[in-house]
Amino acid sequence: MRDVAVPDFYGTNFNTRICQQADLMDKNEIRERPSRLTFDVLDGLVVAVFCAGILCVLTGALPASEAMETGQRIAPLLLFLGTVIIFAELLAKAGVFATVAVWIARLAGGSRKLLFLLCVVFASLTTIFLNLDTTAVLLTPVMLVLAQQIGVSGVPLAMTTVWLANTASLLLPVSNLTNLLAMNRLGLSTLEFASRMWVPQLVAIVVSAGLLWFFYWRAPGEPSRYEVPTFSKPEDQALFRLGACCSVAFVVIMLLGVPLAVVSFAAAMVMVLAILVRRRGWLTAGLLPWRLLLFVSGLFLVIQTITVSGLGPALLTLVGTESGATGMLRTAASGALLANLINNLPSYIALEQVISPGKDGQLFALIIGTNIGPLIAPWASLAILLWFERCRAAGLTIQWRRFIGTGAITAVLTIAATMAAFFVMS
Repeated sequence: MRDVAVPDFYGTNFNTRICQQADLMDKNEIRERPSRLTFDVLDGLVVAVFCAGILCVLTGALPASEAMETGQRIAPLLLFLGTVIIFAELLAKAGVFATVAVWIARLAGGSRKLLFLLCVVFASLTTIFLNLDTTAVLLTPVMLVLAQQIGVSGVPLAMTTVWLANTASLLLPVSNLTNLLAMNRLGLSTLEFASRMWVPQLVAIVVSAGLLWFFYWRAPGEPSRYEVPTFSKPEDQALFRLGACCSVAFVVIMLLGVPLAVVSFAAAMVMVLAILVRRRGWLTAGLLPWRLLLFVSGLFLVIQTITVSGLGPALLTLVGTESGATGMLRTAASGALLANLINNLPSYIALEQVISPGKDGQLFALIIGTNIGPLIAPWASLAILLWFERCRAAGLTIQWRRFIGTGAITAVLTIAATMAAFFVMS
């Protein structure tokens, strides 16, 4: 066994032994993140989307009353996004994610295959019982630190998080906001909803996990085992303990039904105040996820502009009115397509409105399409946006051509298999 210090992705020193592994660092495609604000091509896209949203309001394409309503609706979402990412950054600095990563690595006992299974189970359970956004925010840093701890590429572990954050979000209302919206419309209890979705959910996890192994985890010629790391002392024990307690409290309070924005704001403020006292240098301008906040704001304004333009008939034509297997497949495909064009949540809301009451099969198909489908476009779900922000914060390079190509294949095959399972259960 080897001693591994807590790696610091976020600004000062990496573990000496890890820094000496230059070849592995290149393989991992992980670079130290600069502490100052930077601007690149993707940032230009973010600014363009935000400016487009503002122009929709200024030109009157989106009435002021509609813009105000949209602002009020997304304000809690923006508060959640901003504070939960700051919270995650500070947990990483406190060493919480590094400790969990070592725990997972030791539990797998050095076996690459067992590590894969543990990561799949961990990501699936986190998504099912918490929600996909929590998986993206809290589990992604764990996976990236885990990759550093055992000296492997961070891409397979990161992809495990983002794929299962979407494909494992079918079972419970808490797993995805679309589920909650559908359950309310259908008038089902949590157990009734789960009884309809447990087989499709199992199939979705198995198929997407198999494709994860095929596309990302398979490593012909590489060792099937890794050197098991040992636990190490965090840089600041008091902040580590506080971070661990805040993490547990975050999950527990969220499960009690307290609004996410309230929970994330409180957790972030506790960590910020403690760090102000003990480690003021950890608080930098780079903590603020300005890219994500601007992108989400502009995206919702643009989507609302499209919605008020009267596209109901076009959406009805897209979804169709058939309630049989063909109609449900069409609905699932429409949901997946629209989710990757704009975003899964507004896509679900828009398409739900054109599905006639009593067509429960179509509604379940829409859930499957909008939940599993967002594996292609970087903006297709909020979980992907959160995940990318975590990857970016850690300096992990995402090859978007590969991301889109493998995501498209996985989305199509997983939706097809999941819909087949749903037909069997119906």
